[in-house]
Amino acid sequence: MSKNPSNLKNIDRLIHEPTRLMIMTQLYVVESADFLFLQHQLQMTPGNLSSHLSKLEKAGYVEIVKEFIERKPHTALKLTKKGSSAFKEYQRNLKQVFNDLPK
Repeated sequence: MSKNPSNLKNIDRLIHEPTRLMIMTQLYVVESADFLFLQHQLQMTPGNLSSHLSKLEKAGYVEIVKEFIERKPHTALKLTKKGSSAFKEYQRNLKQVFNDLPK
């Protein structure tokens, strides 16, 4: 057992940021989410949510699909395979950090 949690370096900092962690967690448990649903669930402003989603999309973790439903804009969000894998890896690495702490 290591006395220095050096495995913190394995934590994905993009996901670890609290707001993006909340987004990833929400999207991990659902197949797809509507932008407004996610905004209300996380109690975020549209601009703040959009900014964080853009970073996750750029990393390939989130897919953003914009369309019109009955002439109204609709944005659907879901984790990509890469995003789901990254989230599972994040979970494993975070558990390892806690498991390696001295008792």
